[in-house]
Amino acid sequence: MDASLQIGNLAGIPVKLHWSFLLVIPLFAWIIGSQIVLTTELIAVLFGVPIDLTLITANFNPYILGTVVALGLFFGVFIHEMAHSLIAKAKGIEIHSITLLILGGVSQVEDTMPDPKIELPMALAGPLTSLAVGLVSSALVYVFDALIEDPAVAGVLVFTFGYLGLLNVLLFGFNLLPAFPMDGGRVLRAWLARRMPLARATRIAADVGKAFAVLFGIVGLLLLNPILIIIAFFIYIGANQEATYLRYNILLQDVTVADAMSSPVTTVEPTVPLARVVEMMYETKHLGFPVVERGSLVGIITLSDIHKVPQLDREAMQVRDVMTRNPTTLSPSAPLIDALRIISGMDIGRIPVVADDVLVGIVTRTDVLRVMELREEG
Repeated sequence: MDASLQIGNLAGIPVKLHWSFLLVIPLFAWIIGSQIVLTTELIAVLFGVPIDLTLITANFNPYILGTVVALGLFFGVFIHEMAHSLIAKAKGIEIHSITLLILGGVSQVEDTMPDPKIELPMALAGPLTSLAVGLVSSALVYVFDALIEDPAVAGVLVFTFGYLGLLNVLLFGFNLLPAFPMDGGRVLRAWLARRMPLARATRIAADVGKAFAVLFGIVGLLLLNPILIIIAFFIYIGANQEATYLRYNILLQDVTVADAMSSPVTTVEPTVPLARVVEMMYETKHLGFPVVERGSLVGIITLSDIHKVPQLDREAMQVRDVMTRNPTTLSPSAPLIDALRIISGMDIGRIPVVADDVLVGIVTRTDVLRVMELREEG
């Protein structure tokens, strides 16, 4: 989500716009505008209301209306995500942000072990909100048809709200498909988790989600529909990641950094020549060392830091010239899953462990994986 711009704050939740959103609005506007006559006829049949095409098809109006409908759809997606987030907040879960993306929206919630009693209402809140928006929009179709005397103006309003009503009802139905990690898949997991261990419920829900992803992919290829293929890809990857993440959480439950860290730690001072650091790496088989000056941690130096410097220049350089300053640290009492999250998210190999401003150990990716292997065997 780094390529996102915060556009506001609602109920204490930052609302962000991903750059892909700026691409999809013109695309949706063009698709809706180019098919406006066919879509208008479909809406007229579905709602049983005649629609005057005079203003709808005039000049650039098809694409203006396409833009309005596209923005209306994403506003519905935003309300959908807000419903998830507000239920989560009411249940005591922190919401970091809501981001609007090319394929909809996503709420970034606090990383916690899923609780079926919380996940079920959270998962249902979004689709039910989409259904409510769809039904209200559909009801407005009949209100405008009855109250607006100018048939051309009524036609524009009936088309716009009829289209939004149809899209939001479809959004409701699509999201309730049991394609984990979509809302319907989370509903399925919450239901299963009341009858079996959470890990098994997640595996089953993830397998169902992958099956739907394969189905979407096949249909997308047969229909040459890139949207379905992209959705299939994200569902498959998402189901895998969610199942893996939960497995890590379960394996590392109640394990702290102190249980996995290495101590005492081999350290270097800022004035040590880079050539000596390379020698130490060969001697210790360690690819990084905390940098300590007068008893305080001031940085960390790794093999990747050294590789950034041309080999000819290394002879005249010291640790202070290439080290990473102000490194991320953890306390010994921190959950080990936090270390894994930081290591994976920041793509680093090791984290210094500090207690009362004193370096007491170091935890590496290898340390975390070793604990997981031992817990899995046990």
